[in-house]
Amino acid sequence: MNSMTYNGYTAKIEYDNEDEIFVGHLAGIQDIVSFHGITVEALKIGFHEAVDHYLAACKKRGEKPQKPYSGKLMLRVSPQVHAAVATAAMVHGKSINQWATDVLSQASHLDRE
Repeated sequence: MNSMTYNGYTAKIEYDNEDEIFVGHLAGIQDIVSFHGITVEALKIGFHEAVDHYLAACKKRGEKPQKPYSGKLMLRVSPQVHAAVATAAMVHGKSINQWATDVLSQASHLDRE
């Protein structure tokens, strides 16, 4: 996925072939925040400006800006998967939460940033 991150917000980036511009939208929030640019540098500047404007507008209205994710993740899995995860965590000397965080970070490539 083409994405950018700034100030705790992530944007999904796409190329609009018709208008020949890059277009970005903040991901993980219900408010609609978008931006564009004809170059990567312009896109990056637009992204930073869009996030800063969003935060300022929320402050002006006395609203809390939406945050992309809380960091809490609830999963429903089969008892067999739950047992396997608990065993894997124990073997690695970790809690299920610590083990799952490590595995999910690796799977999402966050450990390579």
